[in-house]
Amino acid sequence: MIDYKTSEEIKIMQHGGHILATVLNEVMDAAVPGITELELDTLAEKRIRELGGEPGFMKVEGYRHTTCFSTNDVVVHGIPSAYKIQDGDVVGIDCGVFYKGFHTDMSESKRVTKVGSGKLEVRSDKVDKFLEIGKIALEEAIKQAVIGNRIGHISQTIQRIVEKEAGYNVVRSLIGHGVGRELHEAPEVPGYLIGSINRTPELKEGMTIAVEVIYNMGKPDVVLDRDHWTIRTMDGKLSGLYERTIAITPDGPLMITE
Repeated sequence: MIDYKTSEEIKIMQHGGHILATVLNEVMDAAVPGITELELDTLAEKRIRELGGEPGFMKVEGYRHTTCFSTNDVVVHGIPSAYKIQDGDVVGIDCGVFYKGFHTDMSESKRVTKVGSGKLEVRSDKVDKFLEIGKIALEEAIKQAVIGNRIGHISQTIQRIVEKEAGYNVVRSLIGHGVGRELHEAPEVPGYLIGSINRTPELKEGMTIAVEVIYNMGKPDVVLDRDHWTIRTMDGKLSGLYERTIAITPDGPLMITE
């Protein structure tokens, strides 16, 4: 059953989402060659608590960290490790904040580059194109999140941009979701469309959802590591991850994680 939020509850989520966006942006900026995933995870926890929130992922049974890392071929749920980030790595960081009874969820990906002479190294190749497509797909999908549309409009948009226009593959076994009192709520928000849009849930005022673009440069197949958390691409190729929490309002999609 979908849990519709009041305007007051959405305001609370907005505050939590602001904490999350602030912290995740700081952590992404700190993701430079030589720093470890665990150091970045520690930074995320410290900053979330300083800003008045709690690490949302620590409320997931059996999980002890603030973030999940998707480095290179890791798709989702990678446990932060002592791995030192290398120049050229594609790093995705997923993070959640729990604030006054409500969760928010967000992820971002980037290509790590060396810093030299005060400037970031400029690159432009298939990796940059791959990451740019994920950003575009997320932005365009969120535009579909208006009253009267359906979840399928979001799903269809992600799939069209990622697969039909760019030639990559949306991961089928991992999807977006409702978010609020629980980290994962109804409805499911897939990045692909199966069947008729009219058979997917209608978007209504008060819904709060995490829109996720989870896609691979190669095939969509994934495999679970022995740690029973980390999910990787089966073919070892790059994966990308972008996510924002939004609310459905009469004025259009409201970005909660900003």
